[in-house]
Amino acid sequence: MTERMVDSGTSENDGRGGGKPEGPPPAPATPVAEPRAAAQPAPAAPRAEPTAAPRPEPQPAPAVDASFEARASRFTAALPEALRRIPFTASVVVVTLVVGVVARTVWTPIWREAWFHQVAYGLPGLREGKIWTLLTGWFFYLTPGQYLSGLIMFAIIVGACEMRLGTRAVAVAAVAGEIGGILLASLLVWALSATSWPWAVALTQVRDVGFTTGALTVLAVTTAALRSPWRLRVRAALWFYVTVAFLFEGTLSDVAHAIAVVIGVLVGQRLFGVEPGFGPRTRRETRMLAFGGLIALGLTELVVLLFPGRGPFGSVAGLAGPTADVVIDLVIIAVVANALRVGKKWAWWLTVLYGLLNIGAAALALVAIFTGNLPTGAPLLLGSALLWLGEIGLLVFNRGAFRVPLRRRVPGGVAAAEGDSMARARALLMAVGGSTMSWMTTWPEMRYYFMADGRGYVGYERHAGVALALSDPVVPDGTIADAVAEFTRRAEQGGLTPCLFSVTDAAADAARTAGWRTVQIAEDTIIDLAGLAFKGKKWQDVRSALNKAKRESITFRMTTLAEEPFAVLAQVRAISEQWVGEKGLPEMGFTLGGVDEALDPAVKVGLAIDNTGSIHGVASWLPVYAEGGQVRGWTLDVMRRRDDGFRSVMEFMIASACLSFQQTGAEFVSLSGAPLARSEQSGEELDRTDRLLDKLGASLEPFYGFRSLHAFKAKFAPRYEPIHLAFRDEADLPRIGVALTRAYLPDATPRQLLAAGLSARGEQADAGVR
Repeated sequence: MTERMVDSGTSENDGRGGGKPEGPPPAPATPVAEPRAAAQPAPAAPRAEPTAAPRPEPQPAPAVDASFEARASRFTAALPEALRRIPFTASVVVVTLVVGVVARTVWTPIWREAWFHQVAYGLPGLREGKIWTLLTGWFFYLTPGQYLSGLIMFAIIVGACEMRLGTRAVAVAAVAGEIGGILLASLLVWALSATSWPWAVALTQVRDVGFTTGALTVLAVTTAALRSPWRLRVRAALWFYVTVAFLFEGTLSDVAHAIAVVIGVLVGQRLFGVEPGFGPRTRRETRMLAFGGLIALGLTELVVLLFPGRGPFGSVAGLAGPTADVVIDLVIIAVVANALRVGKKWAWWLTVLYGLLNIGAAALALVAIFTGNLPTGAPLLLGSALLWLGEIGLLVFNRGAFRVPLRRRVPGGVAAAEGDSMARARALLMAVGGSTMSWMTTWPEMRYYFMADGRGYVGYERHAGVALALSDPVVPDGTIADAVAEFTRRAEQGGLTPCLFSVTDAAADAARTAGWRTVQIAEDTIIDLAGLAFKGKKWQDVRSALNKAKRESITFRMTTLAEEPFAVLAQVRAISEQWVGEKGLPEMGFTLGGVDEALDPAVKVGLAIDNTGSIHGVASWLPVYAEGGQVRGWTLDVMRRRDDGFRSVMEFMIASACLSFQQTGAEFVSLSGAPLARSEQSGEELDRTDRLLDKLGASLEPFYGFRSLHAFKAKFAPRYEPIHLAFRDEADLPRIGVALTRAYLPDATPRQLLAAGLSARGEQADAGVR
């Protein structure tokens, strides 16, 4: 989409943009095309008359033709309506074609015309007082090939955006973006030319035409109206395109594109933003963005090396030196890219270190340039370093998404390879059984401490010097107290603060016996399935949801998500990422899973689907094992719905799942405990720690709705079982508070973590703890 530039001098440039040559242009040879006869349909064979001897009937004509005719007819009928929705786009395309035909630039390069300088924009035109060129340059393209590609891209991009934002917003964005982008780019080039920078000096003599800056401005503005994950994907592709084009081509249009896209994204977010912020909202988005950026970086280096251009740092044509550097980069990228995609910590470290090495080499090259010695390959090295800088920035500011360890252990325990330790933990969990939250200890970010007798383990995460154990120790009955004592001893030997989070009464009692303090942080909501029939007044809302779903042809299907086709998985991911994108804080982790965790073959997923195949809601269920490997219940994890879908889909999915699990012989389902939410404690005075957790839950309520979720679950008349936090003494609370913040908000900034720590310390001081 980048317009090629034309020098206002007297000779053609290096082939990327034809300069206006002296004298009349040579007459082009007119190609003579061989006439092709139009393909005529073969006449149909006459149908034979029936005779006494049976004859085979001719095969009927395939239904493809009828189907194609039907689709063509629908397209023809819908075309006038579509054109009425994009009057600005259609007008620009039609006017540009008419002007091109009248001026003959549709089949002749415009830079060959004597009047080219009267219509082309750029710094030369501004110096000559030809302000009108900021308008006339829109309706031309430099070459006939650019007419075809430029108008097609304009129609697709601006047309789609016009249907999304409306004609007025798109017209204003396109006109302001084109004029402002070209004007600011010309002024920037003029200012930089005072430094005698050869690239900037050359651009002061360039004239250009085209409307691509306006089109990219419209696209940048429209991204703000997109929902996750498409908002970030389109922005990432747009930013990468303008950055690479600027670094390795550096035309006047590339400068204008970069300026217009940056301003367009900022203005669009302010005026049309449907989600807060600019960065990724989920761990998967972050990992995929890092993975895609790394692959694109390697491919860019390879393409630039094979098809060199001339950018702000000079030309890379004919440079043999950078070949080895590019090959090394590609090898490193091939090694770490997939590991980065799944969030491996070692891949994060290797990528950051190697990126810093590239940036350091570029810094040395920059120093050499200022001393007058241009190193071989410096243009490619400097451009690549800026791309590496963006990749490293993404990784550093979102480092919480890359926490999957290579080895998992408490210092002093036995280290195990990641795959071995996870498989061992799963086997132990199935053998000895666990609580309603024990399956969460098999998630990728978990570390494991295996008991000395080999009969159980403690799953934990490590943050801020805290060994944050999740759920009860997975050990045989009657040995929880021994497991707590052993885990505590090993953690302290490694210099870690032990903590038990989301444990049942059994683990809390064992901790209190050892002298620890405990506090209730949530309530597990249990629905017993024996005899469940949804009869009576208390089940009125649930019955209404089931009946309404039947009337609207919404059906329920319990499935294994990993076995579903791509179309189903894509819908599930889109629903989940849209839900996360609407929150004001990043995606939470630790006890809150996502689609990646729901892809585990052992996890069941309920889908609410209409008769067109559209998914209205998704809910995943984690197995709860009894001793001996029998699944005795299921715990609700992911619960997401489509914004414009069936309103009562949550009640419908939970009720349908209860009936489905009841038929398989399950004893109960757990709707899980909403973090930092519990029933009202009438008549009971809360202590300082309780009030701290109560205040934290209230502050997060507008973003995640924990308490609203807890109230919603009450519709299913559950019984409640308390969930506790166990800690040695109040002096550990500030560190535990930071650890929990990092566990639940792995993408939180240091400033947010500091605020959490200060808040916890303030509450501790109020409690009189020193």
